[in-house]
Amino acid sequence: MLQPLVSILIPFKNTEAFIAECLNSILNQSYYNWEAIFIDDNSNDNSYTIVENYAVKDYRIKVYKNHSQGIIEALKTAYQHCSGDYITRMDSDDIMTPIRLNIMVANLEKHGKKHLAVGQVKYFRADGLSDGFARYESWLNALTAVGKNYSEIYKECVIPSPCWMLHKDDFEACNGFNSDIYPEDYELAFRFYKAGYTCIPCDKILLHWRDYSTRTSRTHEHYAENSFLDLKVKYFLELNYDASRPLAIWGAGHKGKTLAKILLKENIPYFWICDNPKKIGKHIYDQELFNFDYIAELKNPQSIVTVANSKAQQEITSYFETQKMQSMIDYFFFC
Repeated sequence: MLQPLVSILIPFKNTEAFIAECLNSILNQSYYNWEAIFIDDNSNDNSYTIVENYAVKDYRIKVYKNHSQGIIEALKTAYQHCSGDYITRMDSDDIMTPIRLNIMVANLEKHGKKHLAVGQVKYFRADGLSDGFARYESWLNALTAVGKNYSEIYKECVIPSPCWMLHKDDFEACNGFNSDIYPEDYELAFRFYKAGYTCIPCDKILLHWRDYSTRTSRTHEHYAENSFLDLKVKYFLELNYDASRPLAIWGAGHKGKTLAKILLKENIPYFWICDNPKKIGKHIYDQELFNFDYIAELKNPQSIVTVANSKAQQEITSYFETQKMQSMIDYFFFC
């Protein structure tokens, strides 16, 4: 039986040191019916030539120049050239495990449309990973193992950008790459969430995710912290905020203050609570800070938590549970 065609969309820019490894990992897939659409986003190294040489040897590999500039435009260009039944993305500096396409297609064929195939990831870096990336990997894989990725979507991007796949019809139904909002991978994850696509649990590592100091997600302004917070607030107000309920911000650190400014700009009223004795009773942006237990005096509130410390988050979660409040309905962790 003919396998469904998988379109792998791969924007690249100046990744000559890594792109051959990416290409070889695609060629080594146990699944054979794929097309790899590489889009050169104005590289000034030998990346394009490397891909071009591979394309001469294997018709499934295709390479084009970006119509414009930037990763979103490169993805749009890639999509214009693809013809697959299933759509997936890859980054040119990462490595697929040999089973990636086979596992994802099998999961989608089994579960049908309105489902999103995801996979576990393994970060790697030549000089060793930071604790932050190791924690992110563990957190992300724990969610993926049970398909509960959306349950913590306001913390971080819960769908690895180089490790998802879905049916082309579903991709187009949620507007595909036709958005100009950065960070584009996180924004797309929110649209998957908005569309109600169920994440299929996966207990296997399908992607080796490379980190290095000059990676775009580390250096470009589109991936700065404030961009992430703006995006979280945008989708929270659209998808989870209930204007009939009082809203509380928990935490008055840098992120709490930034969140408060965004809400003020959007004319969203809020109460502000924290458990720092030095801040309780003070006013920031003309808003008084109350002790955290003030939340019990509010009638059926929603809360956004901006406290990053993991131990404190556990304590806050326990407190919400004593108040019979539910995650993603009554409270949302934004970090």
